[in-house]
Amino acid sequence: MTLYANDTMHGTTILALRHQGKVVLGGDGQVTMNATVIKHQARKVRRIYNDRILVGFAGATADAMNLSERLEGKLERYNGNLTRAAVELARDWRTDRFLRRLEALMIAADPQKLFLISGTGDVIEPDEGVIGIGSGGVAAQAAAMALLRHSTLEARELVEAAMQIAAGLCVYTNQYLTFEELICDARS
Repeated sequence: MTLYANDTMHGTTILALRHQGKVVLGGDGQVTMNATVIKHQARKVRRIYNDRILVGFAGATADAMNLSERLEGKLERYNGNLTRAAVELARDWRTDRFLRRLEALMIAADPQKLFLISGTGDVIEPDEGVIGIGSGGVAAQAAAMALLRHSTLEARELVEAAMQIAAGLCVYTNQYLTFEELICDARS
């Protein structure tokens, strides 16, 4: 599933994939203001909660950082339970007068779960273990799904290839990529 918060949310591509016992998040580094590129190597994918949760975000940087900090607070409150923390963050995001003005989307993953979290109250776990957000999210997700079916690439290689395809199609996505990955447990 690929989502956009609104028409102003362009300027990034984030892709998450669960494959072969790993969860990999990849993000491009381009930051734009209107039609101008102002930064090439931003880090939009990171680890939180003692490096046990991966997050990636699309949208306004300050808004995304605020949401990342709030998610980490919820994780601390709920002892690392990503499902509960994501639901509580989405609830707050939708109902709080200040938070609902934030313009961002977030992907969060742990070794068991992968979620898209939005300000409309959505907490979505993709059916196929692949999800993309941002202006290049559709291209990256489509490429990843095709590569899953027709290649033998490892998880990180697959995300990298899909992100390179998206960067070749989306003018708001560049080829300075950041990746984070987690090893899944035997149940994943």
